[in-house]
Amino acid sequence: MNKTLISIVGPTAIGKTALSIKLANHFNTEILSTDSRQFFKEMQIGTAAPTPEELAAAKHHFIHHKSITDTYNVGAFEKDAIHVLNTLFKTHDTVIMVGGSGLYVDAVTKGLDDFPEVASHIRESLNKDLATKGLSHLQEQLMQLDTVAYNSIAIDNPHRVIRALEICIGTGKPYSSFLKKGKLKRPFKTITVGLTAERSTIYDRINKRVDIMMQEGLLDEVKSLISFKKLNALNTVGYKELFNYLNAEWTLDFAVSEIKKNTRRFAKRQLTWFKKNDETLWFDFMTPKEVIINQINQKIS
Repeated sequence: MNKTLISIVGPTAIGKTALSIKLANHFNTEILSTDSRQFFKEMQIGTAAPTPEELAAAKHHFIHHKSITDTYNVGAFEKDAIHVLNTLFKTHDTVIMVGGSGLYVDAVTKGLDDFPEVASHIRESLNKDLATKGLSHLQEQLMQLDTVAYNSIAIDNPHRVIRALEICIGTGKPYSSFLKKGKLKRPFKTITVGLTAERSTIYDRINKRVDIMMQEGLLDEVKSLISFKKLNALNTVGYKELFNYLNAEWTLDFAVSEIKKNTRRFAKRQLTWFKKNDETLWFDFMTPKEVIINQINQKIS
């Protein structure tokens, strides 16, 4: 256990990328991204991916390494990330990991939960229900079958809702009952650093970030992807709302306001997820990097 993974978590727009680069430079190491939408090279602006300058400031892994047309999931990411970590730990004592996708963070630090196989026709039936009855119908079904899962998963993500429901229906047991069983022991120590702020500050930073994204050309980025809008990768805040505008269902002002609202909801869910880890070192987002580094070094030693 002489190798250390420093995992930086927190809500969107809080400053995780900037801190990860500072820490990577201080520890002379590299960065793994666990932002599941920054994997896709076609999604630059709407995912707030690191800029070319930020990518040049420290070596990054899992940024824009996939296409939205590729099949890629958390299980594949876990295998890829552990392979990269094993390679990096041969020459580095410390590696930085950063991102706001809680399931992907946990896949690396704890390993994935072990779910039983269920009949494929259950998922097919749920996908039909999604197409004919809508996501809200599936959400209500999950709330009845597994309140814990309903309150903890990304409830606006149809893929996650269907996954939870197929386990509930296929096993007759709550999806949440299979969580946190048989976690793997990793051959490295993980120190988790969380960035946070008052909720009003987080929301203000989110609103400003969305305005900046629009100024930087988010609408044009979404226009270029409209022929792929049914792909799961694009069922993402910032994209799905602008697809509604481009389909003449919403005004642009309303679409932008919905991006802000849905991003704020996402940030709230992120905090709920990350607060479950009692060992996280939480810092206000304005905390000087020297203070954070000092506490990390105390943990390492």
